[in-house]
Amino acid sequence: MSGPVASSGKATLRAESPAQVLHPGDVVYAACGERLQTLLGSCVAIILTDPRRTMATMCHVVHAGEPSPHNAQDSAYGEVALRAMARLLLSRGITPGLCEAYVMGGGNMFPRQFNLAHVGLQNAHWALAALARDGLRVVLADLGGAAYRRVGWSVGPSEPEVTSVPV
Repeated sequence: MSGPVASSGKATLRAESPAQVLHPGDVVYAACGERLQTLLGSCVAIILTDPRRTMATMCHVVHAGEPSPHNAQDSAYGEVALRAMARLLLSRGITPGLCEAYVMGGGNMFPRQFNLAHVGLQNAHWALAALARDGLRVVLADLGGAAYRRVGWSVGPSEPEVTSVPV
């Protein structure tokens, strides 16, 4: 537990909520004050939040686009993850098209072998194109380069924190 927090003139105790750590293929929902975290290489994370930032969905995409029919429900694929995010938003009364987007990742994990076309670049291009197709405004894009990224965000008024770690 953390220490006392002033609230309406009374001292109350607030428990720190643990972070939801996303792994490849995960799609999650979080309410205001809840923390989301992931580590990205060539993968891409997308956060969709209402403009007041009272809630968010986040995904960790491994593969751009649609899966083959035998992987039709695999949210490691971008299109499946975006549909899952939309369902989570709609189930809570939020219109996905009114959300703002943050997109991070798409790094080149093997810069000595691939300098132009690499998986991370394909994932980044897909993410931006899919968000534009769906009419979502991208507030922040931190993509590409030869770096891993640590992403963390406590849903609320601040921006997600993105730390790049060179390959």
